[in-house]
Amino acid sequence: MFKHVKQSRAYQDVVEQIQDGIIAGTLKPGSQLPAERDLKEQFGVSRGTLREALRVLEQKGLIEIRTGVAGGSIIREVNSEQLSENLGLLIRNRTVSLRDLAEFREGMEGGVAALAAQRGQEQDMALLKKLLTEAEEHLKEGRKGWDAFIRTDEMLHMALARMSGNQLFISVLESVYYNIHTYYENYLSRGKKILQENFNDLQAIVTAVTERNEEAARELAQGHVRRFNTYMEEKEA
Repeated sequence: MFKHVKQSRAYQDVVEQIQDGIIAGTLKPGSQLPAERDLKEQFGVSRGTLREALRVLEQKGLIEIRTGVAGGSIIREVNSEQLSENLGLLIRNRTVSLRDLAEFREGMEGGVAALAAQRGQEQDMALLKKLLTEAEEHLKEGRKGWDAFIRTDEMLHMALARMSGNQLFISVLESVYYNIHTYYENYLSRGKKILQENFNDLQAIVTAVTERNEEAARELAQGHVRRFNTYMEEKEA
């Protein structure tokens, strides 16, 4: 099943071969990897190198290492939930740089807004308008309405994600928006000017989506992410 690895990058090669087998479906969820002794022989590696590779695969959520008589390395099912959990941890702990987060969001949210304009149903459009009205009410409260405004902003972005009809977009952006508040709390000024500008952006995006103007929706969503990231970078500096 496996081949000898290059000794210069032994554990990485072990990880990649097993990972490729899982992705290709050769290694099925619930199945067990060969015994440690057999894996060492197939890969041509030491016990320490093999265990390091298995530990990395376990951290990635690709295998589960069980101990005891019936123990072994069990292949786990790969799904979007695992991806979201890992991404959520990175964002919650602010492990991802502001620039990396912005580049990631800019591409994804631009695409989501365009798909929402293309695929959204009438009830979806009505929900966007309702959330926009709620955001405006919170905006009128000034600084006191900050938290409620941000929650409504997140709900609106998630509504757009669901309108895209793409489960991967939905799952990943859900993880982003459930955890991104740590960046806002540390890098955004809690002033009405910021809320007003945020609201203006949301209003423009909703208008483009409800008018089914895909390219305008894409550009507006990307511009929104880009500009607010600039504000956060300025405060970080």
